[in-house]
This record gives sequence, C-alpha cells and structure tokens, in this order.
Amino acid sequence: MMKRRRPVTDLEQSGTTFRAASMRRRRTYLRSQDGGPREARKGSREMKALVKFGVASVLVTSALVSNLVLLLSILPSADAQVRGRPGQGLGWQTFEVPEFGTTVDYPAGIFSEPDGKADKGTGQRFNRADGRAAMTIYARENEDGETPASYLQKNLRTPRSALDYARVTPSFFAISSERQGVVLYSRCNFTSEAGGAIHCFDLVYPQAESRAWDAIVTRISRSLRPLEG
Repeated sequence: MMKRRRPVTDLEQSGTTFRAASMRRRRTYLRSQDGGPREARKGSREMKALVKFGVASVLVTSALVSNLVLLLSILPSADAQVRGRPGQGLGWQTFEVPEFGTTVDYPAGIFSEPDGKADKGTGQRFNRADGRAAMTIYARENEDGETPASYLQKNLRTPRSALDYARVTPSFFAISSERQGVVLYSRCNFTSEAGGAIHCFDLVYPQAESRAWDAIVTRISRSLRPLEG
C-alpha cells in the first residue's frame, strides 16, 4: 500500500528556500574569496606598470631638460650695467657694457632672471622665468682683428648650410638656426677703431613661439651698438 506524501507546509518551504539561499550566498562568498588573490595580483601588476610608466616619464623629461641645458651651454661671458629706459608692454631697458661702450635694448619683462656673468667676454646672462628662453649679452676684445666673415669661419660649429638665416656684412653678422624645437639667434657688431671690439648678444627661445618673437628679435638686433656702416 503506497504511502501518501505529506503536504509540505509553508514553514518547511520557507526553511528550504532559506537554506538554498544561504548555500548560494556561501558559494558566492567562496568564489569571491578565491578571486581575491587573483584580483590582488592583477592590481599589483597594474601598479608595477604605472610605476614603470612613471619612471619612463621622468627619464624622458630629464632627457629633454638635458637637451635644453646643452643648448644653453653652447652660448657665449665683469661687470656690465642695466640702466632703465621706459618701454611699452615688455619693460624694455638698455643694457650696457661700459668697458666697451656696448649698448643694447632688451625686454626686461621677459628676461627677468639674471643668471650670472657671460661665459666669455664681459657681460650678463638672463633667463625667462619659466626657463624656456635665455639671453646673453657680452663684448670682447678683437685681439686677432677678425672680420665678421673670418670670425664665423673660425667659430661656427655647424656648416653654414645648416643655418636657417645668415646675414654677413663688413661690420656685423646675424645668424639663426632651429634645433630640437628651439631657435638660436646670434648677432655680433665689429668695430675697427683702435683696439677694436666685438659686441654680441645671443638668444634662445621656443620655436613654437617664433611669430611672437619676430618683432622682439628685430628690435634687439637693430638696437645693438656700436654699429659701423
């Protein structure tokens, strides 16, 4: 004789459902625990990758800074003076090297950071506050009686063909070139009076800012004195 199955009560059904739900939660918990180390390992790998990226970025930045320092180091440099003269917008002043009678207008509002004496001759270095532009003004005796052409031939470290601009006259030269996103501009005036002297300035500024610098460079260049002819 077959036994009749006893109906499942609501309470028993609820208990079964509760146990099933508990088991599912337990399995979910265990799976999450098993995945923990994997997630931790993944996180560790990602962190190491970020660290490597950071180190690489620092190295690249250091290389760029080194390149800029190298460019600045090739510029020509005791005493010189700056006397004020009102300018428009850029704080123009006149820089003097009294020993040689050298004068030149320069935008003191841009080159606001004195950076010591010039590397050769008598003069001064200036930096822009962000370090991305520099100017050196100096004068020196012309012991060998150089002309602008012979001076360039002896001292220019790159072929003339590598220059982007060059103007050479009997009394001065002006040259410029672009390297690694930086413009290098140099002008020297030569005097033939007794003893003779060379009066120069060098500029370094970002190539991306060339258009903004054109008028500034022109004014500086035209103001350099003395100028013969």
